[in-house]
Amino acid sequence: MSEEKMIQSFDGTGLFTRKDQAEKQKAAVVIAHGLAEHLGRYDALAETLLQHGFTVYRYEQRGHARSEGKRTFFKDFNEMPDDLKTIMDWAKEENPAQPVFLIGHSMGGFTAAAYATKYPGSAVGVILSGALTRYNKEIFGPLPMDIPADTYLDNELGEGVCSDPEVVKAYGEDPLVEKKISVGLINTFAPGVAWLKEHAANFTEPVLVLHGNEDGLVAEKDSRDFYGEIGSQDKSLKIYPFLMHEILNEPSKYKIYDEMIEWMEERLQD
Repeated sequence: MSEEKMIQSFDGTGLFTRKDQAEKQKAAVVIAHGLAEHLGRYDALAETLLQHGFTVYRYEQRGHARSEGKRTFFKDFNEMPDDLKTIMDWAKEENPAQPVFLIGHSMGGFTAAAYATKYPGSAVGVILSGALTRYNKEIFGPLPMDIPADTYLDNELGEGVCSDPEVVKAYGEDPLVEKKISVGLINTFAPGVAWLKEHAANFTEPVLVLHGNEDGLVAEKDSRDFYGEIGSQDKSLKIYPFLMHEILNEPSKYKIYDEMIEWMEERLQD
């Protein structure tokens, strides 16, 4: 059973959401998507989670796809974790007796990491995929860029997303994938990453950190540095050989989904 609706975030911005209810639910999962994309690109993952008894909550980050807000624009990096808090609070409210996990990819990985750092103890477990948690690969050059925040650059991320040419082609043709990215959004990563690093000890959730070692957009060293610096006692790191940025869309994705599900199921037994 699926339900789509707009939810008001902390400042009144409408976030487009989708909830897929598992038949025999044992936990809930919130998914945070990456830069310039949308929740529909996680359909295969959501379908697999549903089959394993995980109800799935997804949302589109402000300024992305069907959510409100200036296109691909953030005034402050805190908008990312604070929007996510709105969604996590909703999921926890609807599932008071069951665990709520969090999955974040790329910019959504930054969002998830910042959320868990800012609001410790809020998720039963966090899974990060190709997460921008440092800025070892300067894909946008040195930050902040010294040009006006409302300048828009072409989205040239497509080539680096995946080794599957069909995924790259679909990304380029997807009307919900944003074609322009604001300098304002990009520049929030500089203070965001600095803050994340400075407060790494505050990240104490159980965490599974995943990255493809051929990632052309976010350095896998980001995940290794983050893993080494955070305060979590229960933490695991896996770097996949030969995989590019979107490990959740690579041809071997179902194997990765199984590993994610196994990790969450282990934490249900604790």
